[in-house]
Amino acid sequence: MLKVGVLDDYQEVFNQIIDIEKFKGKYEFKIFHEPFSTENEAIVALEDFDVLFVMRERTSITKSLITALPKLKYIMTSGMRNNAIDLKSAKENKILVCGTEMNPNPAAEITWALILGLLRNMKQELDNMFQGYWQTTLGFELKGKLLGLIGLGKIGTQVATVAKAFGMEVCAWSENLDLTHANKLGVLPMSKEDLLKNSDIVSIHLVLGDRYRHLITTKELEIMKKSSFLINTSRGAIIKEEDLIQALKDETIAGVGLDVYDKEPLPQDHKLRFLPNALLLPHIGYVTAENYSKFYTQMIENLDSCVDNKPIRTLKN
Repeated sequence: MLKVGVLDDYQEVFNQIIDIEKFKGKYEFKIFHEPFSTENEAIVALEDFDVLFVMRERTSITKSLITALPKLKYIMTSGMRNNAIDLKSAKENKILVCGTEMNPNPAAEITWALILGLLRNMKQELDNMFQGYWQTTLGFELKGKLLGLIGLGKIGTQVATVAKAFGMEVCAWSENLDLTHANKLGVLPMSKEDLLKNSDIVSIHLVLGDRYRHLITTKELEIMKKSSFLINTSRGAIIKEEDLIQALKDETIAGVGLDVYDKEPLPQDHKLRFLPNALLLPHIGYVTAENYSKFYTQMIENLDSCVDNKPIRTLKN
């Protein structure tokens, strides 16, 4: 019987989706609800497991962790891409890694939650409502504003479509921007500098890679309007975090809406938590019942396929 470790089930969802009784005698599940504080702690906890079910970019599955787990045969991850898994080491240790499908729309939806939350001062108004106050801020309308999209893939496209419905103008930049696609959407291609300079709202929708790491630094933040807002629902490392914190303190920009961070979960004493012009969410862009059902159901399908020597949805190095 294979021992399966379900990692980082923060919200205790796995048992709600998977009836583990159905797999008695085939798989023995152990669910970990808290992140490991150190890699040594992870090694001790996971040394007897044959299989790991992991949520994308939570626990880092490093070379040193992989080599310390000699029984490990399979890794199942949410999504078809996970930068936290050392795929090369997995391959060298003959460990099969499989992924799952993921709905793109939740990330686009949470982007709009952050945009609307910032422009209509929802955090302040909600807090003030509970303290007995009424109408304490002035918000801004979306209609007529310019939305700058850094990245126009699946998620950026959905964000652009909604922006058009709000009556906004939309521009976009990326290093490989599809001009034909942008034209069909009615999105104006711009240089990165012009987009930052002219946009009322800048929203990031890129896949993190070396070319986009620290794409937004003090230099880029100083180009932006003092009245503009920055949104990041992609990956924390696209923005240089210490530069962003300073820009918010200095009011170089009006505010930021974040669902992603350099370190997750975000430490309780992190400086971002104490900035009034930062609207923060705990990386819930993909955290929906529909997505989680897809993740865990397909992880089981993947594992069954591996046991039958017919692996599906494999991740290549």
